[in-house]
Amino acid sequence: MTGRRRHFSIATIPGDGIGPEVLDAALPAIDSAAAGNGAEITWERLPFGADHYLATGETLPDEAIERLQTTVDAILVGALGDPRIPTHEHARDILLGLRVKLDLYVNFRPCRLLHPDLCPLKTASTSVDRLGQRGRAIDFTIFRENTEGMYLGRGRSSGEGTAAEERIAEEIHTAPKVDRIVRAAFEWARANGRRRITMCDKSNAVPAHQLWQRLFTEIGLEYPELEREHRYVDALAMELVRTPERFEIIVTNNLFGDIISDLGAELVGGLGLAPSANLHPGRTGLFEPVHGSAPSLAGKGIANPMAAVLTGALMLQNLGLSEGAHRLVLAVERAVAEGVTTPDIGGTSTTADVGRFLVQQIAGSP
Repeated sequence: MTGRRRHFSIATIPGDGIGPEVLDAALPAIDSAAAGNGAEITWERLPFGADHYLATGETLPDEAIERLQTTVDAILVGALGDPRIPTHEHARDILLGLRVKLDLYVNFRPCRLLHPDLCPLKTASTSVDRLGQRGRAIDFTIFRENTEGMYLGRGRSSGEGTAAEERIAEEIHTAPKVDRIVRAAFEWARANGRRRITMCDKSNAVPAHQLWQRLFTEIGLEYPELEREHRYVDALAMELVRTPERFEIIVTNNLFGDIISDLGAELVGGLGLAPSANLHPGRTGLFEPVHGSAPSLAGKGIANPMAAVLTGALMLQNLGLSEGAHRLVLAVERAVAEGVTTPDIGGTSTTADVGRFLVQQIAGSP
């Protein structure tokens, strides 16, 4: 244990489907890792999700958002989505509401291969990393702009239900918001020893994306030590399958980031291993595994808790508990190497089995 003991207050929204199960398995591991880093966590479990919405008609009230913004250190979500609410309005209001109202403009999605067997590509292998240590060939991070683009939901429609029906979606990009996500990617690259940043757009077909071209070029001049390159989104998707190991940081808009981050997740083992963070430096962050609620798996005890644990590692890192974050990642790597995994990645362990193994590994780690 190092440093003085610190205390953190973290709100959890277990949500729907497998959300409560993966958090029940992940929280003891996160607690143990934090304790090993000289910190203590108080968890506040919030009821928001499908059951709460169906019973009360309430998604996430404004007073809850205001309190989350000012009284907790982080928010950890299990999963949201329920077939009883096919329009997903509760999930949209909670997740997009938190991202937009807390102005969490960085969606941070690391894609790192923990073991070659997890990758569907024939060429997956280990390699020596930037520090000369044994590492993984696939290790890139996506910076997705999180507060505008297509997901603002602006547009109009006419002639609904007729042969002349027309629906128009407006894609919004503003210089201040493009500027800050691009700068966030460059700053993180500089701070973490990365060398290359790739900006992804479709400016050859979407004129609005020329704003990304201009700002990426201008901001890049302020970081002369970093290599910068551009890819159209279709070309990037192709290259991510062909040579994913060449990418280090990808910065892109909301829609494209949503799509390619799931592609990236599949390259390193699937959504059961995919963590994410929604960030605004200096503000309360929102952390969520991105596997979704998987209602068909709920209650069967086979949901993979590793994405929730790796999301916990991002959360601890963001709270300044880098040693605890490292312990969580190391424990997941050991579980994968020893085959203590759920069926989605080839194992026979239950959700609870994996959770217990991770706690044991963290307790025994130096």
